[in-house]
Amino acid sequence: MNIPNIITVFRLFLIPVFLFVFHSNLENRILISGMIFLLAGISDVTDGYIARKYNLITKFGTVLDPFADKMMSFSVLISYTISGLIPSWIVITLALKELFMILGGGLLYLHKDKKVIPSNKFGKIATFSFYAAILSIVFNIPPEISIILLLITVILNIVAFYNYLKIFLKLNKGNDRTVDKVN
Repeated sequence: MNIPNIITVFRLFLIPVFLFVFHSNLENRILISGMIFLLAGISDVTDGYIARKYNLITKFGTVLDPFADKMMSFSVLISYTISGLIPSWIVITLALKELFMILGGGLLYLHKDKKVIPSNKFGKIATFSFYAAILSIVFNIPPEISIILLLITVILNIVAFYNYLKIFLKLNKGNDRTVDKVN
């Protein structure tokens, strides 16, 4: 296991810590859990940077990294929805998108020589938007701004899904050479 993968595993361990703090009776539980979420985001950027810079990209990391991201994101989304901090339709929309991505990714992995679609710029921009939206809630930015940021996040996730779908369809047809042109 290399350094980027260790950092990703660390991010997985942050999920129960986030959940424990968020659902506790601590006075500043939203702020503290928000800092844990931010630490997870920083670790995500760090492991990706190290993996690319030192050519430490592995299939294990390519699968585990987005899994850790999704688990943290949905822990935050579900917790914030339960607490009434965000509307439930946002978590439902993003959950449906992720479900289709997981099913499509599983199909490619199992039926197309264990191919994995790596993250691309659209997914990264959507993730950044998600962090901005959640942190706007953590830092008590006016709710109207937080809702706008959440709407932008949903739209960007739909755009990212569309781009992943294009890649999936090209890979599913076996036309591997055109995948790079989609990104």
